[in-house]
Amino acid sequence: MVSERIENVTQTTSYFKSSPALTGAGLMLLAGIAFAGVNVAVQWAGMVNGISSTATAFWQYFFGFLFVLPLVWRRGLSAMRTGRPMLHLVRIVLAAAGVQVWVMALAHVPLWQAIALSMTSPFFVLAGAALALRETVTLARVGATAFGFAGALIIIAPWSETFTWHAVLPVLAAALWAGASLITKELTRFERSDSIALYLLLLLTPINFALYLGSGLQMPPLEGWLVLLAAGLLTAAAQYVLTRAYASADAAYLQPFEDLKLPLNIILGWIVFGFSPDVTFWPGAAMIVAGSIYIMSREGRGRCAH
Repeated sequence: MVSERIENVTQTTSYFKSSPALTGAGLMLLAGIAFAGVNVAVQWAGMVNGISSTATAFWQYFFGFLFVLPLVWRRGLSAMRTGRPMLHLVRIVLAAAGVQVWVMALAHVPLWQAIALSMTSPFFVLAGAALALRETVTLARVGATAFGFAGALIIIAPWSETFTWHAVLPVLAAALWAGASLITKELTRFERSDSIALYLLLLLTPINFALYLGSGLQMPPLEGWLVLLAAGLLTAAAQYVLTRAYASADAAYLQPFEDLKLPLNIILGWIVFGFSPDVTFWPGAAMIVAGSIYIMSREGRGRCAH
């Protein structure tokens, strides 16, 4: 009996190792969990500890950089070696712009609606992956993504009286982040995952510091430092795992798993803050999860057939 269980575990492990698509999906799920933790930590810093958004962003990414700094010591200056500095720079500019637009959106749009609208990024990534990266975008991928987006629309309810044109801001942030994701995928073809994550955290630090300086350099309260440390650690882990996911599978294939960030954020927010989701959340979330599971099963069967 024990030998059979060991054999089953070994077969399962071998299956995932031989399937980059499933590995990428699993890494994307882990990245989603880490990013949900980041959102909760950042929200806690602002709502409970009263830390400003500029201070939170700076210390979050500064601590994240410190957590990945041992990579430089372990690998030496080779961790900073790159043949495509402009790609890194463009990626950082897109990511930073996306963060700023996202912060502006949260000043006008409810969190649930903002997160759901940010899930329009798969459409931008699908278009970019086909045009720029020349990846195969199958009908199953498009259909699963559209199905998940339909679930997001149910949660957003654009036909309701609460819908405003400020909702365009999360869509713009989604487009900017999609561009950063595509560049991340392109960089994984030539450079190591840890170096890519290191460059993001390194170059975002001076940008965030400039914004922090402009707001007056307000220092966080004593009780807020632990939350900021947690946010930094989760940010570093999320960026590293996300980069590994893009190194394992196509960007277009991975995008439907981005839809999982909505239920992950809602569930973790409910556990920590006790925020109960609206009744329309549940059918929409079910459609989002179903679309991601469907495309993973299709990809898994396709690779098994080969």
